[in-house]
Amino acid sequence: MPHLTSTGTARRTSRAEQFGFGVPGYAHPLLAPAEWAELARPGTPLHWAVLNIDNGPGARPDPHCLEAAGRLRNARERALHDEDPQDSVRAAGGRLLGHLDLAFGSRPFGELIADAQSFLDWYRVDGFYLGRCPAERAHLPAVRRLTSTLATLLEDGERLYGQGSGPLVLGLGTHPYPGYAEAADQLVTFSGPWTDYRWSQVAEWTASYPPERFAHFVHGVPRTHLDEAMRIARWQGAGTIFFTDRDGQHGQTDPFATLPRYWDEIVSRIGPGISE
Repeated sequence: MPHLTSTGTARRTSRAEQFGFGVPGYAHPLLAPAEWAELARPGTPLHWAVLNIDNGPGARPDPHCLEAAGRLRNARERALHDEDPQDSVRAAGGRLLGHLDLAFGSRPFGELIADAQSFLDWYRVDGFYLGRCPAERAHLPAVRRLTSTLATLLEDGERLYGQGSGPLVLGLGTHPYPGYAEAADQLVTFSGPWTDYRWSQVAEWTASYPPERFAHFVHGVPRTHLDEAMRIARWQGAGTIFFTDRDGQHGQTDPFATLPRYWDEIVSRIGPGISE
């Protein structure tokens, strides 16, 4: 079940192998076949990837999404059963998360649970990504109620399908009220452009938690600034990252919907066995 980790004492680390990818949502597999294929490639340092059909699971099972979900699940199964003994990162991660849109706290609890159940029934997701999650103290009780219920659903799914369940990730995009750290397994505390990230500051309370509790998503990162971006993530204590040179301009609304142009390079930099 999701571990909903309690406060730890781990500090910042300089080990590059701590990094792995969190993919906040590639385009539909029919439109982005290369992106989804890369996620299933052995050795890709993937912590998790989000499946988002239409701000949720959609109205019915999508055959292309079913196929993509199956490939990702099979890649992890092969790693878990040592068919590819080098793919240790895949064995530890490679989870598929269903996207639940919280709309900053305005969506009814029942709708969110219904979406979650559809993701479990149709795509056998390992966990959930709670997009547009509110960050204020006033919303914390409702978020706690939701994540507690989702954890129970994942436990039921584990018993039903016989597979381990994955994380609950809060898609905040900013540092929330500190109590949110106890409401989920991981918090996305930055999501935005490189021009903001390079001058960003980390909240002091995050230093009490290990890097696997935090994720950073940064778009518009030039290839020449990859090292700097990784240093910032490492210093701020993020264990899961997604950096891309896409910037959401020129007709592309979501910069995280496709592979960065330097995908192979960043995979080689943070893949298993790479260290600084």
